[in-house]
Amino acid sequence: MRKRELTVLTVICVAFISACSAAPAAKPSPTRGPTASPSSAPATASVSSGIKYVAIGASDTVGVGASDPANGSWPALVAARLPAGSPPYTNLGVSGSLALQAVTQQLPGAIAQKPNLVSVWLAVNDLNATIEPASFADSLAQIVDGLVQKTGATIFVGDVPDLRAVPVYAGVDKARLLAGIQAYNDAIAAIAARNSGRVKVVDLFTGSAALVSTGTVSQDGFHPSDEGYQLIAERFAGAMRASGVPLRA
Repeated sequence: MRKRELTVLTVICVAFISACSAAPAAKPSPTRGPTASPSSAPATASVSSGIKYVAIGASDTVGVGASDPANGSWPALVAARLPAGSPPYTNLGVSGSLALQAVTQQLPGAIAQKPNLVSVWLAVNDLNATIEPASFADSLAQIVDGLVQKTGATIFVGDVPDLRAVPVYAGVDKARLLAGIQAYNDAIAAIAARNSGRVKVVDLFTGSAALVSTGTVSQDGFHPSDEGYQLIAERFAGAMRASGVPLRA
C-alpha cells in the first residue's frame, strides 16, 4: 500500500529486538511465484517502475512498542516514502526471532516476493541469548547470501545500536555489553563487505547512546517508542537514499 502522508525519518537510538516477545507476528499472505534469478548488479528500481520492498527482522520490525505497530514500525515508516507506483511492501518480521530462525522462517518468503529492496535487522535477540558472534555471523550470512544469490535486491543490514543506556540493561556489565555489540557489528560489516555493491550496512551505533531517553524507549524499557521508531527509520531511509533508492521526502 502506498503511504503518502508520513514524514521520512533517520537516525537511531534504540531499537531492540525482543528475545522474550511472547507471540510471533502474523505472517503475510502466501507470497507469489518462483524465486528470482541471481543478479550481481545492484537493483535500484526506477521511480516509474516502483520499488518492491521486503523487511526481515524481529519485534522492532513488527513494531512492538509503537502506538500503531502496523503503521508505526520503522519499516512501515520507510515504506511510506517509496515512490509512486510501488507495490505494497511486505513485512516478514517475527517477534523474538533469532537470525538462525529467520533463515527458515523469513528468507524463503523474502525470496519469493522478488524484491528489489530488502532490509534486514536481526542481532539484539542473538546478543541477548549469548549466541557467539561466529554463530550469529553464520546465520546472518545465510540470509544475506541467499538474498544476493536469489534476488536482484539491494540489501540494507542494520547493525547493533549502543544499548548501554537502554533501561533494560541497567544491571548489565557495560564493558562486556559493549564488547559484545562491537563483535556483532564487526561480523555484520564483514558480511556486507563480501558483496559491497549489493549489501549496505546501516549504522545504528554511531551516536545512538546519546539519543536514548524516556521519549525514545517505550514503557517496557526495551523497545522503541513512536519517536524511537522515527529515528530508526531515518537512519535506514538515509542509507537507502545515499545508495540511490529514490525515497520521497
